[in-house]
Amino acid sequence: MTQMTIEQAVQLALHHHRAGDLATAQSIYEQILAADPNNVDAIHLLGLIAHQRGDNERAVALMGRSVELAPTVAHFHANYGEALRAMARGDEAIAAYRRAIELNPTAASPWNNLGIVLAQQGRHDEAIEAWRRAIALQSDDCRFHDNLGTALQEQGKLDEAIACHERAIQLNPDFVSAYSNLIGTLKYNPATTPQSLLQQHLRFAAHFAEPLRRHIPPHTNSRDPNRPLRIGYVSPDFRRHSVAYFLEPILRHHDRRRFEIYCYSSFSLADEFTERFRACASVFRSIVPLDDEQAAQLVRADGIDILVDLAGHTACGRPLLFARKPAPVQVSYLGHPCTMGLWAIEYRITDARADPPGMTEAYHTETLVRLPRTFLCYQPSAEAPSVSPPPCDSCGQLTFGSFNNLAKVNPRVIATWSRLLAAVPGSRLLIKSRPLNSPRTVARITEAFAAHGVDASRLVLLPQKLEVADHLATYSQVDVALDTFPYNGTTTTCEAMWMGVPVVVLAGDAHISRVGVSLLTTVGLEELIANDLEQYVSLAARLAGDRQRLRELRAGLRQRLAASPLLDAAGFTSELESAYRDMWRRWCESG
Repeated sequence: MTQMTIEQAVQLALHHHRAGDLATAQSIYEQILAADPNNVDAIHLLGLIAHQRGDNERAVALMGRSVELAPTVAHFHANYGEALRAMARGDEAIAAYRRAIELNPTAASPWNNLGIVLAQQGRHDEAIEAWRRAIALQSDDCRFHDNLGTALQEQGKLDEAIACHERAIQLNPDFVSAYSNLIGTLKYNPATTPQSLLQQHLRFAAHFAEPLRRHIPPHTNSRDPNRPLRIGYVSPDFRRHSVAYFLEPILRHHDRRRFEIYCYSSFSLADEFTERFRACASVFRSIVPLDDEQAAQLVRADGIDILVDLAGHTACGRPLLFARKPAPVQVSYLGHPCTMGLWAIEYRITDARADPPGMTEAYHTETLVRLPRTFLCYQPSAEAPSVSPPPCDSCGQLTFGSFNNLAKVNPRVIATWSRLLAAVPGSRLLIKSRPLNSPRTVARITEAFAAHGVDASRLVLLPQKLEVADHLATYSQVDVALDTFPYNGTTTTCEAMWMGVPVVVLAGDAHISRVGVSLLTTVGLEELIANDLEQYVSLAARLAGDRQRLRELRAGLRQRLAASPLLDAAGFTSELESAYRDMWRRWCESG
């Protein structure tokens, strides 16, 4: 090729690349490199194609070479950062984005992508600043506002977060993630009522799901009520994640004579948990590269009888996959603590403590299927250390604690915990959460307690510890755990009890505020369930003053959990399978 021919070939390849014809574009780039091995545009764009196809190891190698050959091209560094981020090489990605910004200070996208990596590392103050810079440069990009809202929600700044998500929707009414993130933030907001949360789900369904309804073909699955069934689980959390501790025991105990298990992963990175899930599944598929229509076609092709949504509107959830009704029976379970509002999801798995009959049906579009004992099956971490004695015995000071997401620690919770500290002189409160690695967040929480008369010396504010063993070992510093409200803890409550720490919970009027009721009832600790704020404070204060009861609970809680339905994986899975079979029979009979 002559130089002019090479330039023309690059433009031709770019035309195919931008049109989505990656195969043709790749072929032309490779021909260019055969004639000119150091053509930096072809090298970089081949790397970009590799990234788009999910081959990020090759993408990093090619893009890394391109930035060496052309170190002053800003967008080369920006794209290189994207490939590094996909490989979970965060520090290198940050360096690449910062170099792109240095070379082109007016480009907004590198600031946005820098914010994403900073947030993934828990550096939310810096992430928020990056997104504010992106918005200052390009205020009409809905993604920047949505990402900023997610970081603000993580820090517990709920009103600001809601405003950001609403602004993203205003800028792009078809921005699916902004609706999901708005719903996610509203769940944390104590001003959100169950009815208003239902309305937000119905708003999402009306805009995105209803237009799909007329295009759904009939299902051709055999209507044999007794045949073996194919169960499909859709989740981004087939990895080290709080959901994994409740899902893995189910997958391990499914009856393979009666059920084939298909797992559809919507998250790109894998870890040792992912490999365990692969071993549990009959078929394990990644749907990350697929859009919702393609994923729905895959589920139909697999002949799934019952499809279970384990994520809902949480990060990397796929609600519009379910809106396409690829399976004849669809179920919401585990990851999303309220309705999905989609006509295409018929059932939601729960129990009679989390959703008492007559109390919460009006907040759901699904039929509530109440399992007989509990809706949760917990598998404690194998990395959990041994239970320690109550710390108050050695230090003489009673320590309350909460390891919940900081967004759950709302002003009403802070006011109530402040009353409790006043009721138990000399006590202290340990809060551990990821955003507390930020000095500004620590100062904000300290000031919020100070407004209720709590001196900073009575607060211990710790960031999240990455290693599970270290995280769980911190319970050795806590005598009594305090659940949040109205959004209860789930994994945190189970972990606290497994580490011998009793948990005081407040019963609410919706599933999201009754998970604690379900958990404590399942392990026989109804005595620690409060029905109002006065009782919540008095229960926690009375428990704090009963050192002998604290010692007894500390010594026996792990065994209590082990002997309870909460850890009966085989029995629980059998009950879940019976529920699946009943759903299937109803569909078969519907004809």
